[in-house]
Amino acid sequence: MKKIVSLSIVASFALGTLFTGCEAAKNTNNTQRGAGIGVAAGAVIGGILGNNLGKGGNTALGAVIGGVVGGAAGGVIGNKMDKQAREIEQALPGAEVNRVEEGIVLVLGENSVNFETSKSVLTATAKANLDKIVPVLQSYADTDIVVYGYTDSTGRLEFNQKLSEDRAASVRSYLVGKGLASARFKTKGMGPNDPIATNETVEGRSKNRRVEFTITANEKMIQEAEQEVKN
Repeated sequence: MKKIVSLSIVASFALGTLFTGCEAAKNTNNTQRGAGIGVAAGAVIGGILGNNLGKGGNTALGAVIGGVVGGAAGGVIGNKMDKQAREIEQALPGAEVNRVEEGIVLVLGENSVNFETSKSVLTATAKANLDKIVPVLQSYADTDIVVYGYTDSTGRLEFNQKLSEDRAASVRSYLVGKGLASARFKTKGMGPNDPIATNETVEGRSKNRRVEFTITANEKMIQEAEQEVKN
């Protein structure tokens, strides 16, 4: 499973400037980091990451960091997310599964989820791969999911923006059609923003045409985690 180590370093540094006595946070795992970061710090770090990181995925990463619950409840949530991330990776080995604080950023490239050229129609391969993660998402029903659609930079910006919106919506519709609750989902079309590779090569453009998911705790999971640590 791919761990985004740089986020831990940024988070620890930011917390060190906000709070004293937090040196130990630098050496913690994902679950422990979730317990060590408060809501205010999460919002600050999320804003920094969302606007200033030098590579792609900024929006999704910033969204997860910005929603950090923190405290002991955050540790409980982080533990559940650790398990879910492992199960997603096992179900779909080709996926890039990133554990980020108390959430997950799932990146599905064209090798996992693709569409008909210049359309939002899922291919048979894409549907088959989405089918593999449906049972995992069903098992962790108390999560909110945002689906981000991305394109490369070829063609008109307006077309790419609309295409990315339609592709994200297409993924959402397919998953809802498989029994996942529609209320769990939001979609965002990002167009060619947040590229993860150069758009100057065929290979780079292929990498940029992707779908990303952020998976975070919903209110029910948060409330249950807070209650658990009180008992």
